Amino acid sequence: MGQLTLAAAGGAILLFPIAHAGAQEAVQERPQDAVADSPASTEAAPAPLQYEVKVNAPGDLDELLEKNLDLERFRGNPRMDREQLRRLVRATPEEAKNLIATAGYYTPVVTVRVDTTGAKPVVIVDVDPGQPATIDKVELELRGFDPTPPLAASEPYDTEALKRSWALKTGSVFRQSDWEAAKRALLREVVQTRYPRAQLVDTQAVVDPETHKVSLLVVLDSGPELRFGELRIEGLKRYPEAIIRNLDKIRPGEYYSESALQSFQARLQDTGYFASVEVSADMSSILGEQIEAGQESQAAEAEGASVTKPANRGPAPLLPLVVRVTENKQQNVSAGLGFSTNTGNRAQLNYDNLNVWGTRFKSAITMETKKQAAHANFYFPTTERGYNDSAGASFERSDISNEITAVTTISAKRNWGGTNLERSLTFEFLSEDKTVVGLEQTRSKSLPLTYAITKRSLDSLLFPTKGYVINAQVGGALLPVLTDERFVRVAGKAVYYRPLGEKGELIVRGEMGALGSKEKRGVPAVYLFRAGGDQSVRGYAYQELGVKEGDATVGGRYMLTGSAEYQYWFKPKWAIAAFYDAGNAADTVKVAMTPKSGYGLGGRYKSPVGPINVDVAYGHAVHAYRLHFSLGFTF
Repeated sequence: MGQLTLAAAGGAILLFPIAHAGAQEAVQERPQDAVADSPASTEAAPAPLQYEVKVNAPGDLDELLEKNLDLERFRGNPRMDREQLRRLVRATPEEAKNLIATAGYYTPVVTVRVDTTGAKPVVIVDVDPGQPATIDKVELELRGFDPTPPLAASEPYDTEALKRSWALKTGSVFRQSDWEAAKRALLREVVQTRYPRAQLVDTQAVVDPETHKVSLLVVLDSGPELRFGELRIEGLKRYPEAIIRNLDKIRPGEYYSESALQSFQARLQDTGYFASVEVSADMSSILGEQIEAGQESQAAEAEGASVTKPANRGPAPLLPLVVRVTENKQQNVSAGLGFSTNTGNRAQLNYDNLNVWGTRFKSAITMETKKQAAHANFYFPTTERGYNDSAGASFERSDISNEITAVTTISAKRNWGGTNLERSLTFEFLSEDKTVVGLEQTRSKSLPLTYAITKRSLDSLLFPTKGYVINAQVGGALLPVLTDERFVRVAGKAVYYRPLGEKGELIVRGEMGALGSKEKRGVPAVYLFRAGGDQSVRGYAYQELGVKEGDATVGGRYMLTGSAEYQYWFKPKWAIAAFYDAGNAADTVKVAMTPKSGYGLGGRYKSPVGPINVDVAYGHAVHAYRLHFSLGFTF
């Protein structure tokens, strides 16, 4: 009995089948060549031969054969006749055995017969795969991985952990696809950090069909350990280098890391200053030195001098960190139209300027049925310590549930952290005019300071299916300076995603808030609490749940809401949803914890810009149905 060896040099796989007892004689010509070169193919046949193919094989082998057999590929070929079909039938057993071998079966019994009793010939392929080949021995040879002098004090690479990460364990079934994936994963884990020039110098899979055992050999050479060097910037014309350098968290001498490059590139793209960003390490500097060293060695050998190669690699040069950017247009004007079931029709005009006194200037005017707003903000470049500072002013007028408010705000804000953990500190001055239908107009001012923190752990920011997001805020106006009523305010909200089965998903959401003050009068309405709407309690109008004052609904001191939703994705981009929401806002904890409920059904669509949600909800307290529409993940 022979052996089957899958060998590779430098990652290229070569297949060498060795005949074994019981193997059918291989057909010398390829079926497709037979179809193309047959004398019959040069004549115009009255009609191509039509036939069916039926594969009887266990597990996924039937699908493997149906997708890859020449019998299937040449069905409907206009040159097909009975002679061509006979040639395909004779070649099928050997072809099927080679295909089945990729799934780990090396001693299959394949029989092919043709049933001509019906209107069309039916080619029947019967497969008994036999015993699968399992992995008996795995030999991983890791070369290199020693710190580069004079950096021998560096933390050694954990080669034992690398070996433990090898995917194909002893005793598992050997499949060609798994073998290729395991090699790629091993190499990828090394090249992404410290050793970007690592390569597989030898890989072999030796199969013994008699014992159904496979021996694996993988030899990986790490190449030189590489570290980052100085930052080099290309493409800047209008903006200062500090915009890029302050976002660079990679320090000279740090290990090469592909994830660090990607994170740096993402931070630069998020600034808005650049139309394109490319962050890379300049490998050409190392290649140049290696070529020069090789030429010197060859010259020395040509002169007859003995060349002694050092036992250890010499110190590798630092890799220059290269940032290539294409700047965005300095000024941009845009306009848009929209609709929200919360605030009605919307028209918006934006003006942005990326270089106003060294800052980014962003402004917008938004006109909605229930809200009208204008804002202008200046965003300063990120500081060396990672702070994102901004300052601006805004005006907003709203008419919601018969409460009309007009708020002028001047603010300064500091953001820091990343996507997974984001924090902010906001200092504001607010001047508010409020009119409640049927009551007198009031005016208030306040100087609050608010700290907020957001923790994210999601599998996807655009289409999350697993994980959670938590946001908490604490703040208030505690000093009797430009403040009519001192207050303390805390608020929090969270959303949790969990897959249920292959196509289902559970979403649980909650929100709470509480305000402490001697009097509610004088506290700006924006710091009070109301509930209801697309992202709150569905089945009710936007901010419909709150405290009744005259003919209006105003904000309360306390708020508590919760939601549970099940989504079923019957197609990759389409889902149906069932949900139950409950919550309330009031001036007392007892009333706030007496929820008003809403429930209903909805549809979901994964659009290029985010999820589109359409819901029909029944508000139990108001005995009415309401349509809700929202776009994107707003938390």
